[in-house]
Order: sequence, then C-alpha cells, then structure tokens
Amino acid sequence: MGRISSLVFQDPQLKGIVTRLYCRQGYFLQMHPDGALDGTKDDSTNSTLFNLIPVGLRVVAIQGVKTGLYIAMNGEGYLYPSELFTPECKFKESVFENYYVIYSSMLYRQQESGRAWFLGLNKEGQVMKGNRVKKTKPAAHFLPKPLEVAMYREPSLHDVGETVPKAGVTPSKSTSASAMMNGGKPVNKSKTT
Repeated sequence: MGRISSLVFQDPQLKGIVTRLYCRQGYFLQMHPDGALDGTKDDSTNSTLFNLIPVGLRVVAIQGVKTGLYIAMNGEGYLYPSELFTPECKFKESVFENYYVIYSSMLYRQQESGRAWFLGLNKEGQVMKGNRVKKTKPAAHFLPKPLEVAMYREPSLHDVGETVPKAGVTPSKSTSASAMMNGGKPVNKSKTT
C-alpha cells in the first residue's frame, strides 16, 4: 500500500484548466505571438486561450496556450512574457465577493502598505502596471470561462527532457524466450511424459 501512495506523489501531472479570462472591463485577456498582452472583444481567437496551472494552494501559473509563454510580473509591476517558469510567474487566485476572480503577484506588493499588485486591464483593453490596479475595481476582475480540464506537468519540470526509451532496449521475442529456458529445457514442464 505504501508503494502506491508514493507513486501518486511522484506523478508530475497536475489538473488545470484551459480557459479564457474575461475582464469586467469588457475584454478577453489575450497574448500575441510575441508574448505581448492586451484585451480583445473577440472570444473566438486562440490568442485568448490560457492554461491555468495550479502551482500551490490557490496559486496558479497563467500560460498562453498558443505561445507556451507564462505571464510574469516584475518588481516594477510590469507584466511580461516568460519562457521559463519563475517565481515572478506565480499569481494568487482569489475570488472576489461578486464571483469575479482576481490575480495578484505572489512576489511583489506595495512596500509601505503591503497592498497586493494585480493583473488588470484598463477601459481601453491595455494591461496596467500591477501597482496601479485596485482589487475593488473592474480592471482587476476576471471571469474564467473554462473550456476543458487538462493535465499538465509541473512547470518546474518543463525544462527536464522526457526520458524516452532508446530503440532496441525492449526485449525481443528471442531474448525473452531464452530467459524462460533453463539449460535448453523449458522450466515449467515436468519430466513425466
């Protein structure tokens, strides 16, 4: 029984969702091929699809499905695309009282007040600096519109190459057959005829 539970913990797959993030300002968050972020009214484009991958308790990585880039926030509050999963890519996911979801940086906040920095879009659909977004304002309020539940590898493991068995490692019929023979005689046959 102990072996089964340890296997479960070693399984690197995490359950997340493929979703569109609809901002209360009237825009869907989108990531362009170069990683630039803004809002669009068009919900049919693939650039509005994001993977929400759990990386902690109520902590997510937000990854563009099309680009494979993570949304990250730097120490000045600017959002930028990151190829690698770093601590700047971690966002705390909190449900606001009106059922909208707010995403705040796990790493940075206002030094004096301790107020969190949020992902947000302004009225024109442009991304805002995290330290300018207030959690009570529509700019910070997103409604995830999940499309499917998907299994992801832990982002920290993305850089580790998959271990693929080399060709010829799997035993062929001749080697497995000879393993069953004992001195040329089948092992499981009795001498009685």
